[in-house]
Amino acid sequence: MTKHKIYTMSFASVYPHYINKAERKGRTKAEVDEIIRWHTGYSQEELEKQIEIKSDFETFFEEAPELNTSRKLIKGVICGVRVEDIEEPLMQEIRYMDKMIDELAKGKKMEKILRG
Repeated sequence: MTKHKIYTMSFASVYPHYINKAERKGRTKAEVDEIIRWHTGYSQEELEKQIEIKSDFETFFEEAPELNTSRKLIKGVICGVRVEDIEEPLMQEIRYMDKMIDELAKGKKMEKILRG
């Protein structure tokens, strides 16, 4: 079975799109980074290293220090699919990230996005 195309895409190639989406709606790169660090457990330095070495999404999530257990509280639809119903673990992690960036761009408060 072949891997989904997004698994082999570099995280670094998608990261600027997360930032652009947030900034178009008046949010910041710092907020995007906070979401990613919350989700993955990466420090800012580790996150920047993953971007620098152009890790693919599969490696990015495999090497994540500690996926936040509260990420399972993320619910809703992204790309026409309910994130809580996605069975493939890696795709679900990617869609959790997409959902949180969407919430940021829609003006949701950080404490709500981070399920605080």
